[in-house]
Amino acid sequence: MSSELPQIAPPSSRRTPVIIGIAVLAVLAVVAGVLWSRGGDEAGAAGGEENAKVVLGTVGASDPYWQVLVDAAAEEGIDVEVKDFADYTQPNPALSEGELDVNQFQHLVYLAEYNVANDDDLVPLGSTAIYPLGLYSTKVDSVEEIQDGDTVVVPDDDSNQARALLILQSAGLITLEDGGSIYSTLADIDESASRVEVKAIKADLTPTSLPDVAAAIVNNDFVEKAGLEFEDALATDDADDPKALPYVNVFAVRAEDRDDPTLAKLVEVYQTTQAVLDGVQDVSGGTAELVQVPQDELQAALDEVVADTEARQ
Repeated sequence: MSSELPQIAPPSSRRTPVIIGIAVLAVLAVVAGVLWSRGGDEAGAAGGEENAKVVLGTVGASDPYWQVLVDAAAEEGIDVEVKDFADYTQPNPALSEGELDVNQFQHLVYLAEYNVANDDDLVPLGSTAIYPLGLYSTKVDSVEEIQDGDTVVVPDDDSNQARALLILQSAGLITLEDGGSIYSTLADIDESASRVEVKAIKADLTPTSLPDVAAAIVNNDFVEKAGLEFEDALATDDADDPKALPYVNVFAVRAEDRDDPTLAKLVEVYQTTQAVLDGVQDVSGGTAELVQVPQDELQAALDEVVADTEARQ
């Protein structure tokens, strides 16, 4: 702000100096008020500085541990706004377009496939957990009770679909012609050697399909919301398998923010706040395998999946 006061015209009468004096005092009062206000804001902020602002996107923001994270981050000088999205297709475009500063909902395989499909370069900032994927049913109590020719549904997004097919193969319900990989699709199913028919639908619709099919692969985010119990899964994959690294869930950011100290601090708060970790376990029914994978290892794993994905196109 300029230190010069507004120029005032010469007086035209004896009353004018009084009016001018009042005007000058009013201007000075405004200037002083602004300066006082700025000083007051700075003094009122913790440590003399305002909290950093972070907008985080996820799927399932109603899970209680998100509020625990918000409170814990505030104590560390970070004000977090959590935005909820209805399905997995939304948070990455929102992050890329600057609507978010960070998101946390996906594993590395999903992130790699998004980057390749959209010519994007979102990167992992930190790890959270590996969540075993499960096969559920409201009609049978075991895989053996599923009849030949029954229909089983899986998520239609490429990464979770491949993972789901590997579970069905391990459970003896299907056979994959190439033995199965993180790139398997419905086209890889050897129908003559498989017991069931497999259909792919949107991930958030798999639990609502259960009344109409023998079983469904249901992502962890939707298990309890559908009234299911994690322990009732008929089959799951093995989160302890070293090959499971591509399925570790991550905080993701734009490439230019990979070294942002505030966002790194937010990841640290998540990974080290016991109340947050307990909340994650509560929501996952105790199935989450909490992991702390260094950022460079996450990036290396992502780069490998991206390269493999591009080579297969």
